[in-house]
Amino acid sequence: MKTLSMTARVPAAALSLVLLAGCATGVPGGGEGSAQDAFFANLTALCGQTFEGQVVTHDAADAEMRRQRLVMEVRDCSASEIRIPFHVGADHSRTWVISRTPDGLRLKHDHRDPDGTAHTLHWYGGDTETAGTATRQEFPVDAFSIALFNANNAAVSTTNVWAVEVNPGETFVYELSRENRLLRVSFDLTKPVGE
Repeated sequence: MKTLSMTARVPAAALSLVLLAGCATGVPGGGEGSAQDAFFANLTALCGQTFEGQVVTHDAADAEMRRQRLVMEVRDCSASEIRIPFHVGADHSRTWVISRTPDGLRLKHDHRDPDGTAHTLHWYGGDTETAGTATRQEFPVDAFSIALFNANNAAVSTTNVWAVEVNPGETFVYELSRENRLLRVSFDLTKPVGE
């Protein structure tokens, strides 16, 4: 039986290193040049702008929302956090908060009354578990949110996965999905609006 010569083994080892290096930037929090950095940069580029959107899915649960004017403002941007108030008609109680973590990105829902009091269902969301892409990140429900939902008769939400898409110069999409439930709200990035 012949053994491989050293010269035959080196290219295979080199190829393995190249493949591993390519994968290294795909892990959550993969550092400079990662898909999550690119996503955060795409979102940051929208800072200070307001956009109008519409529900583009057809779940009966969203019938009332479909009738409302939907507006998002990308504001309060820093290197580690971006806050996006989401207005449904006259209801200004919602803010999406996307922040960096040591392992990736986090999406939280800041729900407050006009006087600033937090709603019962407040600060729910999740962290990325995969690298995602420069245009789409997914946030499966976290343990805090599962406990919050279970404690407040909202157990149906314990399998939620939220996603945010930023397609530069085209659309921003907020998505909520779980079994038998899909909500997608798409905002037109080609037409910034005044509120």
